[in-house]
Amino acid sequence: MDKDRRKALKTIGGGAAALGFLGSVAVTNAVAGEQVESTERVLSKGKSMTKGLTYGMLIYEQVAELDFVGPQQVFAASNSQLGGGRIVTIAPKIKPLRGVAGLRMIPDYCIEDAPKLDVLLVPGTAEVSKYALGDDKVIRWVRDQYNKVDYMTAVCTGALILQKAGLLKGRKATTHWMLMDSLAKDPMVTEMPEMRYVRDGKVITSQGVSAGFDMALWLVGEIYTPEHARKIRKILQYDPAPPYSAEV
Repeated sequence: MDKDRRKALKTIGGGAAALGFLGSVAVTNAVAGEQVESTERVLSKGKSMTKGLTYGMLIYEQVAELDFVGPQQVFAASNSQLGGGRIVTIAPKIKPLRGVAGLRMIPDYCIEDAPKLDVLLVPGTAEVSKYALGDDKVIRWVRDQYNKVDYMTAVCTGALILQKAGLLKGRKATTHWMLMDSLAKDPMVTEMPEMRYVRDGKVITSQGVSAGFDMALWLVGEIYTPEHARKIRKILQYDPAPPYSAEV
């Protein structure tokens, strides 16, 4: 087996570990607690391709699993290829959680002791008002992270969490089509319902569930290079061909 193929399989394995543990992902030689080099040293065109980033996944009770697990797989594969970085899950409290589809998970950090992040991903859920929008502590934490991260991202109704935190004021954004009216009713937000994902400054929002995968691939291409994103896409064999898209 050639060297490139072995590395690709190792990358997939690293991503699988991320899915299995849904916690701090050692996709690198970095150790938990080890300081990851500042994004400022690698973010720019012509940037170094030798450093990974620290990605934070906000999780909470009844979170939609694929909203963050899809992007997590992309970020894990990217870090593995780059030989650095880590992924952490962050929740309001350190206690077992259950996702909307039944997946059980244990966060790495609570919001009070979360590490410095380069990218924060905010996923959504079906009943986002019940499980996320009413938690003022989480909303304040997300708002505070805006000035600390390089990219603030949201998948599905995670955009409504950013909206509640005041981070979509004067911005273009998208969310799940079933809750697009929540953005449309806000005069401070320009809703873009037809866009798979929308980047406005350092804020990136995506449509529902599977759209987070596309957004994550775009992001690693933006941070590093399109070639890097294409390589991750190939390694993960991401080539959507949904059945029943037309009558046969």
